[in-house]
Amino acid sequence: MMRMITISRNDAGQRLDKFLSKLMPSCPKGMLYKLIRKKDIRLNSARCHGDEILQEGDVLRVFAKDEFFAREEKAFDFQRATGKLSIVYEDADILILYKPSGVYAHGGEGGAVSLLDEVHKYLFDKGEYDPQAEQTFAPALCNRIDRNTEGLVIAAKNAAALRCMNEAIRERHVHKQYLAVTASPLPESHAVCKAFLRKDERRHQVEVRDTAPDASWKEIITEYEVLARHGQMQLVLVTLHTGRTHQIRAHLAHLGAPLLGDPKYGTRHSSEENQALCAWALRFEGLQGTVLSALDGRSFHAALPAFAKRLFPEFTPQA
Repeated sequence: MMRMITISRNDAGQRLDKFLSKLMPSCPKGMLYKLIRKKDIRLNSARCHGDEILQEGDVLRVFAKDEFFAREEKAFDFQRATGKLSIVYEDADILILYKPSGVYAHGGEGGAVSLLDEVHKYLFDKGEYDPQAEQTFAPALCNRIDRNTEGLVIAAKNAAALRCMNEAIRERHVHKQYLAVTASPLPESHAVCKAFLRKDERRHQVEVRDTAPDASWKEIITEYEVLARHGQMQLVLVTLHTGRTHQIRAHLAHLGAPLLGDPKYGTRHSSEENQALCAWALRFEGLQGTVLSALDGRSFHAALPAFAKRLFPEFTPQA
C-alpha cells in the first residue's frame, strides 16, 4: 500500500531515516533500508538514501505494509491526566514548570501519571497538541529530575524549540542551581569540587571517586555554597557545572554531607519523606538569534521549597 506523507513543521529538520524510524516503529531497521534501496520510499518523487535532511513541505511516497505504521496505544494515555500544571513561564515554544516531589517526570511505574502526561493533556486541552495530526512529534521534556526531587522542568511545545533547547543544554547555555539540605556539615562554606562518577546499572545507583580508575568514570564538577546552618544540617545552594545522573546526591554524600531524607546515598530522616532537594533556578544565555531568543539573558526561580521553610524559617533568599 502506498502512503503519501507531507512533512510538517514539527517533522522538518531531521534526517529522513530517523523520521521513518519514528513513523514506522514496527519496521525493522534492516527492512527500512531495504525499502529505501528498492525505491519503495521516494522523497519528492526522487530516489533517496536516508541521510537527507527533511524540509517543511517535502513529500514522501512510502510503499510498505500497514502493520509497520502501527502506533502504540500508550502514546494517547495522557487523557488520564488532569492537565493541571504549576506554570512558571510559558510562551509559544516553551513551558517552564514546577514539578512536585513524588511525581515522575516521564512514564511512571505502575502506570502512574507523569509530568509529561500532564503537559500533553494541558496542550491538548488548549488546542496546541493533537496527536492524531502529528506524524512523529510529541511535546517533550528537555530536562528531567528524579521522582523524589521537586523543582523546575523545561518542556518544549514543538520540534524546533526542542532541538534548540537540547542544544543549549548540551552547550551549557542553560545554568541550573539547586537548593538542598544536608544532614551533615560540608567541609567548607563554599567550594567547587571535582570528582568522577560511574553508573552501577544493577543497583540503580552511581558511585563517586576522587580519581578515575578507567574510562568508564566520567568527570563531575559540583559547586556549593552554604546559605544557612541549623545544628548539623546545612541549607546549601548547588550549582551544576556538569549534569550526571544523581550527581548532587552522590557527590555531596561523597563529601560526607548526604542529603537529608535520601535513603539511597544517605540515611532517611524520620520527618522527611523524600530527599531535601529542589531544582530551584534556571538561567539562559547564548540564545540570541534562535527560536528561543525570548529566553536569552533571563532567569527563573521557584518559590522557596517547603522543606527549606520548615527547617530554616529565618532564611530569606536574596532577590
